[in-house]
Amino acid sequence: MRRLIAATGTVVIAAMCAVGASFGIVSLLDGVPEQPNVPLVTYETTPASR
Repeated sequence: MRRLIAATGTVVIAAMCAVGASFGIVSLLDGVPEQPNVPLVTYETTPASR
């Protein structure tokens, strides 16, 4: 009986750790600020070349 309780406790703790890690990963991915959409290279265009 003691092994069953230890195994159940281990499974519960492992599941809690997995859920906590998944929430942490999601919060890290959502916490990244958006990068500005500024082109590094621009080309001059004239109305005649379009």
